[in-house]
Amino acid sequence: MNKKIISALVALTLITPATSHALTASLKNNTQAVPTLAILDTAVDTSIPLFKDKIIYEVCILEWTTCPNGTNFMEGPGSATLPYNSIIKSGFSHGTQMVSAALQTNPNMNIVFVRVIGQNINFDRQITTELTVVNALNWVYSNKDKFNIQAVAMSQGDNNPSGLSDYCPNTPKTQSLIKQLSDSQIPSFFAIGNGSNYKRIDWPACLPESMAIGAGTKNGIESYNNFDQSRVDFIANGRATLILPGNTVVAGSGTSIATQVAAAQWIVLKTAKPDLTMSQIIDLFARTSMPIKGKQGTGKLINLSKALNG
Repeated sequence: MNKKIISALVALTLITPATSHALTASLKNNTQAVPTLAILDTAVDTSIPLFKDKIIYEVCILEWTTCPNGTNFMEGPGSATLPYNSIIKSGFSHGTQMVSAALQTNPNMNIVFVRVIGQNINFDRQITTELTVVNALNWVYSNKDKFNIQAVAMSQGDNNPSGLSDYCPNTPKTQSLIKQLSDSQIPSFFAIGNGSNYKRIDWPACLPESMAIGAGTKNGIESYNNFDQSRVDFIANGRATLILPGNTVVAGSGTSIATQVAAAQWIVLKTAKPDLTMSQIIDLFARTSMPIKGKQGTGKLINLSKALNG
């Protein structure tokens, strides 16, 4: 994938048998009826008031640097967090912003946050390859029932990971896991990217098994979108007031936001119409969407209100 992002070592959080038992009981109560969105991103500030009781689990899966426990894998409280002076550097606030975009769209769901980006001692983002994406998706698949995961959203990607003329390389392990999730009625939403490249979209959004999401409004597709008419599934609102680490706010825009919005809207619709299959919800989104245009081409803007009444 060759995607960069950041992380720093934080204090080790020890989970004793007693706290582990209490955590499991709490999770069971939280996930029996409440749907969950799995977000794969940089890191998250769990102290944000909006996130209280909403981030029900944290996971860390890295390659080149270590999680708070000193290894490449960790799960449980503190796994996906970073100290304030680290999380505000090199774009690591992105994960917190994505959780805020998702929960402002649908406050009636839980979040499992999977940190997939490493940070070195200089606060630089570390390369994340397909291996991390595969490991993260595999963790989601293995834990989907435990946490009642209804959708996956990753607002990260690469515009040309292979460097070849076929810009969307065959990545069978990633594709197989996305398909396994789809077969379990769990869609995987990926951002198409903000590079204004009108010939290609980011990997893994470009994969046919993915839900490729762009950003736009009723006035049209935002000009910064990457675009490939044959590979973009839906357009969603890409403008929001986002929460930063430390609970400050900023106006934001981009396909990253749109991806979280689309995934959160999916869970709203799935909750309202639980008998619909994944393919039926995709069809309902398509039938009730608003056709919009941009200099890149045309797209289908999700209209949640019409879908709910459709």
